[in-house]
Amino acid sequence: MVEEVQKHSVHTLVFRSLKRTHDMFVADNAKPIPLDDVSHKLKMSIKLRTDYASVLHMPILKENFREKDSPNTGDLYGHKQYPANQGQELEYLITGTHPYPPGPGVALTADTKIQRMPSESAAQSLAVALPPSQSRLEGNRTAAGVGDIYRHAGIPERAQPPGLSMALMEAGGNKNSALIAKKAPTMPKPQWHPPWKLYRVISGHLGWVRCIAVEPGNQWFVTGSADRTIKIWDLASGKLKLSLTGHISTVRGVIVSGRSPYLFSCGEDKQVKCWDLEYNKVIRHYHGHLSAVYGLDLHPTIDVLVTCSRDSTARIWDVRTKASVHTLAGHTNAVATVKCQAAEPQIITGSHDTTIRLWDLVAGKTRVTLTNHKKSVRAVVLHPRHYTFASGSPDNIKQWKFPDGNFIQNLSGHNAIINTLAVNSDGVLVSGADNGTMHLWDWRTGYNFQRVHAAVQPGSLDSESGIFACAFDQSESRLLTAEADKTIKVYREDDTATEETHPVSWKPEIIKRKRF
Repeated sequence: MVEEVQKHSVHTLVFRSLKRTHDMFVADNAKPIPLDDVSHKLKMSIKLRTDYASVLHMPILKENFREKDSPNTGDLYGHKQYPANQGQELEYLITGTHPYPPGPGVALTADTKIQRMPSESAAQSLAVALPPSQSRLEGNRTAAGVGDIYRHAGIPERAQPPGLSMALMEAGGNKNSALIAKKAPTMPKPQWHPPWKLYRVISGHLGWVRCIAVEPGNQWFVTGSADRTIKIWDLASGKLKLSLTGHISTVRGVIVSGRSPYLFSCGEDKQVKCWDLEYNKVIRHYHGHLSAVYGLDLHPTIDVLVTCSRDSTARIWDVRTKASVHTLAGHTNAVATVKCQAAEPQIITGSHDTTIRLWDLVAGKTRVTLTNHKKSVRAVVLHPRHYTFASGSPDNIKQWKFPDGNFIQNLSGHNAIINTLAVNSDGVLVSGADNGTMHLWDWRTGYNFQRVHAAVQPGSLDSESGIFACAFDQSESRLLTAEADKTIKVYREDDTATEETHPVSWKPEIIKRKRF
């Protein structure tokens, strides 16, 4: 039998609803609990012990103990503080308790010897008396600073652990210790580099020159172009030695193997080819990419080729068997550049999805994804000596540390689409852009010491000014650029330049390090 629902008037229902709402919001659940003095003191004493246990036992200077009430004074949280040696003049500052003499060149005698494992009481007895004038200068200090401890122990301050650089314990009167902020870092003076000047323009291609590579023997170099050809040039004279045809669309990447007489090329026709330079013929094709292949690189120690494509993947190929070992999936847009190295992470990719990925070659998975760039990353370069790399994007050039991709610094000022980066052992970083400008930077400090905008070759439009690729030769004395005016330009250092004729216009300034 169905029970009838008792009907209430609208007035009653509205009143009940109001009552429920009132009950809900009248409660003070969201209000903070009133502070309990005992628990707050306990919490602060634990924090104090955790952070400053290593310096809490230190003796306190006599200026703070001139109160007439009592020899013992308490701090804010109920800790009693005692003078180190009551009844004596308290002109003391603690030294570090170190197993070596207190300074360089001091013999380890009975007087200068310091205990190896001192107890707290022994540590207090190992104090060094200060002259009264210094005592007055140090009068506003309640405990020795960490820097003082290191200095008295004979350890140079720069050897301090980085975490302690902030922990200089400074305070006055009966206040608690306060932290003094570290000084903002200033930019170190950049190393002087001679300027680079254009000394040769090589023409011969019938389309944009998209890629360039120098062979390991430094006798010749190879270029790939939008005219679908690969050309090999003599490095010393700049004369054409050989043209290779076979691609049916723009050639976007070339590289010469140092382990075998092979040349690898890739293009917008989705093809990856291996050329035998003894016969000048294609001997292998690597099939698998679903769209244009934008770049490739060879692993320095194993026979592995890595390519990157507009299909948002990078593929790892076994050079001999032509098998696709891994497909590195994860990017969400075209992968524009790929680089290999022998150390971990062995593969680095930059993509139009604005990210850089560091890959685990064995697992075929991403180790780290760097999301700091705001725009497409079209260029990545590895430093030949340091365990670092740089990435180029229209927003910034950024430097990173391996293996985890820790950010080092931004190189700002090249406000254009950066197509290519190259770096040599002297720390000269070159960035080439879509508008034909080339900036040269000091790697360590990020100082931009030269800007170049070479004229286009006669007969070309000014809008055909653009740098697609650049590379140093093996001796690092020449810089080759592949350009949109269908030429290859060769630069070398200006021998006549000195630090007087081309000074570094460097102003020390506070570094504004932005991560984004």
